[in-house]
Amino acid sequence: MTTRAAPIAAAPQQRLTPGRACLGLALATLALAAWTAESRLGLGHAWQGLLAPHEGAEAQWVAHVSWWPRLAVALLGGAGLALAGVLMQQVLRNPLAAPTTLGVASGANLALLAATLVAPGLLAAGREWVALAGGALAMGLVFALAWRRRLAPMVVVLAGLVVNLYCGALGTVLLLFHQEALKGLMIWGAGSLTQSGWGGVTYLLPRLVLAAVLAALLIRPLRLLELDDTNARSLGGSLRRLRLAGLGLAVFVTACVISVIGVVGFIGLAAPAIVRLLGARRLAARLGWSTLLGALLLAATDLLLQHTDGLVPTLIPTGAATAALGAPLLLWLLPRLRLGGSPNTASGAALARRHPAPRRRIAGLAVALLMAIGAALLIGQGTHGWTLIGAGGDPATLPWRLPRVIAAAGAGLLLALAGTLIQRVTGNPMASPEVLGISGGTAMGLMAALYWLPRAGTPELLSFGTLAALATLALLVALNRRQQFRAAPLLLSGVAITALFDAVRSLVLAGGDPRAQQVLAWLSGSTYYLDLPTALVVLGLATALLLAVLPLSRRLELLTLGAPAARSLGVAVVRVRLRVLVLVALVTAGATLVVGPLSFVGLLAPHLARLLGLARVRAQLVGAGLAGAALMVLADWLGRQWLFPQEIPAGLMASLLGGAYFLWALRRL
Repeated sequence: MTTRAAPIAAAPQQRLTPGRACLGLALATLALAAWTAESRLGLGHAWQGLLAPHEGAEAQWVAHVSWWPRLAVALLGGAGLALAGVLMQQVLRNPLAAPTTLGVASGANLALLAATLVAPGLLAAGREWVALAGGALAMGLVFALAWRRRLAPMVVVLAGLVVNLYCGALGTVLLLFHQEALKGLMIWGAGSLTQSGWGGVTYLLPRLVLAAVLAALLIRPLRLLELDDTNARSLGGSLRRLRLAGLGLAVFVTACVISVIGVVGFIGLAAPAIVRLLGARRLAARLGWSTLLGALLLAATDLLLQHTDGLVPTLIPTGAATAALGAPLLLWLLPRLRLGGSPNTASGAALARRHPAPRRRIAGLAVALLMAIGAALLIGQGTHGWTLIGAGGDPATLPWRLPRVIAAAGAGLLLALAGTLIQRVTGNPMASPEVLGISGGTAMGLMAALYWLPRAGTPELLSFGTLAALATLALLVALNRRQQFRAAPLLLSGVAITALFDAVRSLVLAGGDPRAQQVLAWLSGSTYYLDLPTALVVLGLATALLLAVLPLSRRLELLTLGAPAARSLGVAVVRVRLRVLVLVALVTAGATLVVGPLSFVGLLAPHLARLLGLARVRAQLVGAGLAGAALMVLADWLGRQWLFPQEIPAGLMASLLGGAYFLWALRRL
């Protein structure tokens, strides 16, 4: 009788878990710490300097007052930012929520910039208190805007994004006109862990311990937020109080950390995202593992950074280095791990109140655009004050104004189309051309051209920018093909690419290179250097892309029902998403190549169209395009007039104007 051999049991596949990832990173951090201490101070001096440095032993005192406090602050700061990121993502039900989402970081940075210029005496009382006050005021504004809607997650997210971009625009205006006076704060704004004592540790440690205890007490109540609002209320939960408690704790932690180490924003997004990708689903597990991973990630990055002294000609801020190292890690993990999620159809429709006569609203937007174009062409300031062409104004200024107006309208239309398409495909109200990463990729290409080719003309810049945009799109496609271009992985990929761009920008601005002023002016979105042929090309490209997008309206409408329903109705979901991504890449690259990465218009214009009742895809595309064009034309005109003869770039002016209107509109919801 023959016997059948028992099948050999397959060896269990080793899977990367949060525990294994943290253990590996902890061992790497310990090795880095030992290597850094030995190479810079001597391991024996470092250990002796931790507790009882000998008098006259310089290396031991350096270790005591600088090296050990820096390591401790890195661990505490990374843990705090990761803790805040998990709380914000839980409360807002959004994987893109982070400590920088609600404007705390930009509010703290703006407060320090303003205090340095207007009231430097406040800094003597403690820089951390000024930063904490700025972050608290920004968060207070977000809460005030969302209070009438019971702190609904989507309204909080939108208000936070607008406040964040608004404060960032004001800060960039101050940097443009006072770059020398604020040069030191550029390094702090990019995240600096340099310490001169244990003050930062003693400030952070008790506050973070208190925050950790409060977060542990909130774990069970915050799990209610995983349900929809109706079910959560049926269980007796007060959603407004619960959201206020969760967000308030996250903001408190963020403001405390930022006030000590500056703006290090990527940790709060990367650590929770990586932990979730590695399989941590429950809130308690995500809080614990994210806090540990955030601490190790920031500490390891800073230890590596300490070995670059002397290798590069400038100081590399830790925040920029963290984004530069953490973003590739997130990009590497995304295609290897399963991350579910489909577009959140509810989020996109929460503010949609369909107008009974959308064509009337579109006609009104068209009239507003024409009026803005007329004002920008005919009215302006000169050496003799305000003038009107045809009534005393110099007609010779018309050929100078015309290219700027045409280019501004074309860029606004392009960015509005890109923002509308991204928000429709992903179902995420936070999505914008910047979030997808294409704008940042294009910007990196142009920055490389400005530095590598000092005499580069328009053709060279266009070539570099186009190649960078295509490379970014190819990277997005490669990373998300296995995920079928679902919303959550796609947006996380874009955020990681954007973080790389932010890191490069921070290094450029903090390095002291004279070309940084030119880069800063271009990033702000100026139409100053455009000629008429280039402007006409931009407007023609914008019009052609609008006509190319309109036939996709029905498919985009069906995508809001969810991927399974769209497939059942005959929509090739993956093909449509890929086609839209290609269009978004072309649209964003065209706008970025001309007037810089003006992502605020791409975020604002689709929501303005919704607020006007243009809820259907076709109406929203046309309405958002007209609103974006009008906003950019008006911003370019006001930027030329407000501080005449000095000029505020159109991108910054669009942020100031659009942000003010958006804040008013949110308050009236």
